[in-house]
Amino acid sequence: MTYKETTEWMFAQLPMYQLQGASAYKIDLTNTLLLAEHLGNPEKEIKTIHIAGTNGKGSVSNMLASILQEAGYKTGLYTSPHLKDFRERIKINGEDISEAFVVDFIAANKTFFEANHLSFFEMTVGLAFDYFRTEKVDIAIIETGLGGRLDSTNIITPLVSVITNIGMDHTQFLGNTMTAIAGEKAGIIKKGIPAVIGEYNDETKPVFVAKAKECNAPLYFASDEVVQDYPSDLIGDYQKQNRKTVLKTIELLQDEFQISENAVKVGLLHVARNTGFMGRWQQLHNKPTVIADTAHNSHGLKIVMSQLQKQEYETLRIVFGVLNDKDLTEVLPLMPKQAVYYFCRPDIPRGLDAKSLSDAAAEFGLEGKIYGSVTEAYQKALEDSAENDFIYVGGSTFVVAEVL
Repeated sequence: MTYKETTEWMFAQLPMYQLQGASAYKIDLTNTLLLAEHLGNPEKEIKTIHIAGTNGKGSVSNMLASILQEAGYKTGLYTSPHLKDFRERIKINGEDISEAFVVDFIAANKTFFEANHLSFFEMTVGLAFDYFRTEKVDIAIIETGLGGRLDSTNIITPLVSVITNIGMDHTQFLGNTMTAIAGEKAGIIKKGIPAVIGEYNDETKPVFVAKAKECNAPLYFASDEVVQDYPSDLIGDYQKQNRKTVLKTIELLQDEFQISENAVKVGLLHVARNTGFMGRWQQLHNKPTVIADTAHNSHGLKIVMSQLQKQEYETLRIVFGVLNDKDLTEVLPLMPKQAVYYFCRPDIPRGLDAKSLSDAAAEFGLEGKIYGSVTEAYQKALEDSAENDFIYVGGSTFVVAEVL
């Protein structure tokens, strides 16, 4: 199979949470452990950092990767979802995995995948671990896909476990309270392995403390630490806390790796250049200003909308689309009423149709028109805009992906 045929087979034949939702969520790690054994347990041959959390996983993962690259280490990076090409999920020093490696890996293991009904995510985790072992990385940063305790990545024993924050998202899988969700994310804390918590609240802190005590794991709350902040090319307001989380993690790695202050400074300044990271308060256009951001739940959108309020413009235009499992009563009240909306549907099966979104938005005083696609909505927003207008593109990772 060609690369295109290979990835089409992966997307079409195997359940994938990003496209299907609940049917792709596995309730245990049996298949992942089977696959790891089949591959000769590559996860045991690489040093890793494990990252979970509701928001900020991608930013923290990419900042860490950029710093480690600047420190001279061959750094693997496994994240999800991708924005444009599947290969973005698996990188070494900012370079996507080769098409040939993906094709060869699937071809060599396809019979096993089919016989054991592996999910898209399980298969992709196996591919990442196998690739990082083959390429002999010095360290790999591994981001969970969903949750933590039952996530396919949770077969590693990392050098540090990181939980960025807890918000109300994916409640159909992880529980409908902060405590329950924190319990799932805390599942990545391992025996004797230091854990860094980016942010906490009164509901989540006791969960982390109890899990760390059970595992005899040193526990650090990054938000409580006084650290020197450094400028970064990731300029969203929410990145300040993510940087604190990153700096605490780097501090804990110093016994194993030599990471200079200069590597930290340069790494934080050049995250996008070093890792190819996209879609976090990313400016796409000037005059009018266009900002795209993948924030898609109330926890993330609250911070992004606060930053949006600080901008200066004549007219605010919002290209907006969501997935059909989104709790709109949590999200829509956060959106500004003084804006022109361009409602659209992300081009995946789980995309909420634009009319349903528009109808729901109207109940919260959000007015705009319906468009047949994200691209059409974005082009119309550009056409309508004067030089001093501001266009925000968001609501879903998949809306941002289509504009990029």
